[in-house]
Amino acid sequence: MLIKKTPDIASSEITSESVYLNRRQFMGSTLAAGGVMAVGAAGFAQADDRLKALNYIKAKKGPEGFYTDEELTPYDDVASYNNFYEFGTGKTDPARNAHTLTTDPWSIVIEGEVENPGTYQLEDILSKVDLEERIYRLRCVEAWSMVVPWIGFSLADLIKQMQPTSKAKYIAFETLYRPREMKGQRSRTSTIDWPYVEGLRMDEAMHPLTLMSVGLYGKVLPNQNGAPIRLVVPWKYGFKSIKSIVKIKFLEKEPPTTWNLLQASEYGFYANVNPDVDHPRWSQKSERRLPSGIFSPNRILTEPFNGYGEQVASLYTGMDLRKFY
Repeated sequence: MLIKKTPDIASSEITSESVYLNRRQFMGSTLAAGGVMAVGAAGFAQADDRLKALNYIKAKKGPEGFYTDEELTPYDDVASYNNFYEFGTGKTDPARNAHTLTTDPWSIVIEGEVENPGTYQLEDILSKVDLEERIYRLRCVEAWSMVVPWIGFSLADLIKQMQPTSKAKYIAFETLYRPREMKGQRSRTSTIDWPYVEGLRMDEAMHPLTLMSVGLYGKVLPNQNGAPIRLVVPWKYGFKSIKSIVKIKFLEKEPPTTWNLLQASEYGFYANVNPDVDHPRWSQKSERRLPSGIFSPNRILTEPFNGYGEQVASLYTGMDLRKFY
């Protein structure tokens, strides 16, 4: 399946946040997120003023990999240059169309090999965790990248609450399916079998770097970035970081995943960032770091595991990473 490319989006300066609210205000703030309508950088800056700030622990530099001192990608680029095919295949389509998404109320179904299955309100999930900032590199399989200050909590914290059984070897995630609000799901030309699904091996899901994000740049997630809750797995290509999650299933066997089902020769289950394994249609040795343009391509070399090898390479000891790509 050919992934559509679109022109680069202009960026603007970002003002840092100084006011932070308690995480229990999160659900009320998602309603404001649902009302975001933007068609350009100026529109984003104006509309996103309505997104509520979050109370969180600031990221600190350390061996865990929770922080990088690389230059942050400007907010306007993060919020306007997206892959979220539920709202269209163009990079600006999600920001243009995602205002239709209703994010309050929101619940997540937990099922499969767990002791505590059920339907959990997002507000209840958030009441049991402390939000923290993680400044991660994000590398798309299309060879562009960002540096994003996410706000969220370790997926491991949620997994422990659910108490998986000894049979749980994998976790599958599912995105919201609501065609009346998600324009891309109504498209007659889409080859995706909705809803979008992704998965991780249990040890990957339990790794401290694996984040459930509910915000970025100090505020709740804009709809186009996966509101109200998404996965972030920084050492894998971006399509693994599934958005707008409504179901998590604990499984004994490896789950099917959307891009792997569409084209297994191009999109493997693991999708670890690997500059030595090219995509069949382009090189993965370098990436275009946003913001960039025709006259300032801002190309940098891609690092194995997106620079998180020290933290995660041991998960794949003995595996042929060309075969298990």
